[in-house]
Amino acid sequence: MSFETKPALKLPVIDFTSRDLKSGTVEWDLVSGDVRTALAEYGCFEALFDKVTAELRKAVFEASEDLFRLPLETKQRTVSEVKYKGYVGQNPTNPLYEGVGIDVAENEENVKAFTQKLWPQGNKNFSDTVLSFTKNVSELDFKIRRMVMDSFGINENYIDEHLKSTKCLMRMMKYRGVDETEEELGMEAHTDRNVLTIVCQNDVADGGLEVRTKDGSHWIKANPSQDSSFLVIGGSILHVSIVERSGAICGSPCGEDGDGNKVLSWTFLYAKHRGFDMCTG
Repeated sequence: MSFETKPALKLPVIDFTSRDLKSGTVEWDLVSGDVRTALAEYGCFEALFDKVTAELRKAVFEASEDLFRLPLETKQRTVSEVKYKGYVGQNPTNPLYEGVGIDVAENEENVKAFTQKLWPQGNKNFSDTVLSFTKNVSELDFKIRRMVMDSFGINENYIDEHLKSTKCLMRMMKYRGVDETEEELGMEAHTDRNVLTIVCQNDVADGGLEVRTKDGSHWIKANPSQDSSFLVIGGSILHVSIVERSGAICGSPCGEDGDGNKVLSWTFLYAKHRGFDMCTG
């Protein structure tokens, strides 16, 4: 089956910036309805959320650059037998890609232990940035999941139990650019198998991430419309309750490195149940 990308198609944009967006209010109920509809129809949406400041966004991508600039043998100290944790790269089937997964990234001791594998003397700026980013994006994650469960009339005690049963996996990803002689290779289309994925993309145009429509006939370019934008993707665990969701693809890179080659960077935060390790497939 061939798929067509239609730039005119756009994902829903939902605003989470109001300080009055609290459970039990009319505004909460309205936004909850928008979230449920967007997940049912598209499997994802663009979220406006300004708790992650421009300075923090800049810091997390600078931290990512510092990590990926390390020697390969240093990055490989974090390689894990568990899929999507630690360093992944140098794969001949996806040669443009590198990624690093930090499990339970909301836990200070976990983040410090991971950081010391890369910088034995420690790197306070890196660990503080990871913790701050995770803390703030987790607020958006909790709010969205609570809204979805609220919309189904789920008991408050169960909602709290569910939120406490999950953990965060933070993944930094990079696609290096290609020269004229190389083929542009990206991630295959896939459906995340976790609960929720929140994506922060660096400031490049036409960033390469696309989402397939529910009927499977078109791809929608998932480009952030504002500096406070995040892409929120419902995983298959969440969509068992809503509807069969769309697929997502990570395509060709669009930024530039120091050599003039294009580079695309993302920071992903996955919400997943404790003890459940596979995030995509």
